[in-house]
Parts: sequence; structure tokens; C-alpha cells
Amino acid sequence: MSTRVRALSAVIPVFNSEGSLPELIGRLEPVLRAAADEFEIVLVNDASRDDSWSVLSTLARTRPWIRTIDLMRNVGQHNALLCGIRAARYELIVTLDDDLQNPPEELPKLLAVLAPDVDVVYGAPEREVHGRWRDLASRVTKIALQHAVGAATARMVGPFRLIRTDLRRAFADYAATYVNIDVLLTWGTTRFRAVRIRHDERRIGQSNYTFRQLLTHALNMMTGFSTAPLQWASLIGLSVTVLGALLLMDVLARRWIYGTSVPGFSFLASIIIIFSGAELITVGIIGEYLARIHVRLMQRPPYTVKNEMGRRADDATVDIV
Repeated sequence: MSTRVRALSAVIPVFNSEGSLPELIGRLEPVLRAAADEFEIVLVNDASRDDSWSVLSTLARTRPWIRTIDLMRNVGQHNALLCGIRAARYELIVTLDDDLQNPPEELPKLLAVLAPDVDVVYGAPEREVHGRWRDLASRVTKIALQHAVGAATARMVGPFRLIRTDLRRAFADYAATYVNIDVLLTWGTTRFRAVRIRHDERRIGQSNYTFRQLLTHALNMMTGFSTAPLQWASLIGLSVTVLGALLLMDVLARRWIYGTSVPGFSFLASIIIIFSGAELITVGIIGEYLARIHVRLMQRPPYTVKNEMGRRADDATVDIV
């Protein structure tokens, strides 16, 4: 666990976390000092509604190895992460949440797994501590990610990641509104690893992710980075067509063999509901893709920087992108 690297950037998206930021930095600093010869912490404020930016500004003024970025509007965790990853100066990046549920002290476990044939290391929680519905939504999101990227490692993803900075070349020109860092990383590599780490309960504030938001995130991930839903729509249409053909054969057989027809309003109503439901599902899936095409045509940026404090990117010792 004593693996040491030359230089390391820590990227943290921040949203309504004024209470946890001082402790987070206080615990992360000694870990980074022990792990790297040079280090920096990039904190991206995702338009927090509390006093997080003031706390970040104070931290940046008193610690030269902290850089803070303030976004103009709330764009979401992964969009803020993209901003921080693009701003990172060193050849390795560790990403973690701002709520201290990812213990900084677990970073050496990720570094110990990093090898020449590994580009991304995930810190997978030994057990989820979010609550029943949040854990369920998290599992649904990971299943969606697995279908989107086609990799078994997707089941192990989490916000605690160690990545090689040069992977950002693969998505340097990505400018769409819908962002998923884990999917973007698969554009640059297939060499993923995961290690089990401790996952603490949140002691300060409340989670910014709800069950509904996680399910929406899963939907955005599937329709934004995969064509699987369109294939499912085709399968639904084919299945309903086959069902309709079988029912028609049953009706004709009854008529020709027994001289009777299928009686009952409930039978006809059920058939209509089945076909109408399948049609609406298919149209809805196609509509989701059309909506994303519309959003991309508007060319709305994934984030917009309002303010920045700390050493600028042109002072970088590593300029990869």
C-alpha cells in the first residue's frame, strides 16, 4: 500500500457542501502528500446554493496547491467532473465526492492496483450505505451503464476513480449536454480494474441524488450513449407482431373448425391495450433519441466557467490536451 507516484491531481465536484469541505481538505492533504511528489486539488463548484464558493475561495487563498472553479449554472456532477478533468495538470487524476463518503484514506488501495496495463481503477464500495431506494437506483444505473459500455466492470463503477489523464484525449472535443464520465472513459480504454474500499455514511448534509434523479441519469446514459433502447423497441415491435399473428390464427381456426368466433369485449380490449402500449413505448424511445438530437443541434455547452482561483492551466507542468 506504499505505492508513490510522481504527480497527482484530485478532482472534486462540489454542490452544497460548505460543511464538509474543510474536513475533506484536511483529510485529503496528508494522503496526497504521502502518495505523490507533486499534487493539486481541483474543486469545481457546481453553482451551489449555500456558501460553498466562499469556503472554496478561502481554501484557495491559503493553500497554493488548491484550484477552484465556479460554474455559471448547475450542470450536474458529471459535467462538473468533465470540467475538472480538463483542468487537471498532472498525469494521474483521482476523482471523489465532496460528502466524505469516499474516504480519502482509501486512495492508496487504488494506487496499489494501478499497473502499466491498467488505465482506470475504480474504488467499489464494500457495501452501499445510501438507503434501500437509493441503493436500488444505484444498481439500476450500473446495469444501464453495463449495457451502454458493454463491460462487466461497469457493475463496479463509482465516483472514486483513479484515471490516467491522457485518456481525456478521447473526449477532448466532446461538447454535448449529456455527460457520463464512465462512458467517456471507455472511448479511450478498455483496461479497467476495481478494488473494494470502505464506504462511509454521510454525516454532514443530505444526498443531492434522489431515486428519481438516478433513474433519470440511467435513462440519459442509455439513450445518450447506446443504441440498445432502439434495439429493444424493435424487439418489442417484433414480439407484438408475432403475438398478433398468433391471435389472428386462433380466431381464424375457431371460425373454420368450430364455426364460432372469440367472444367477449374483454378479449378485444386486452388486444388493443397490448398493441397500443407497445406502440407508445416504441414511440417514446424514438422520441428520447430525437430530443437528444435536438439538444445537440442547439450546441449548448456541457458547462460554463464563471470564475477561477488558484494556479492557472498555463502554469501546468503537464499539458496533455
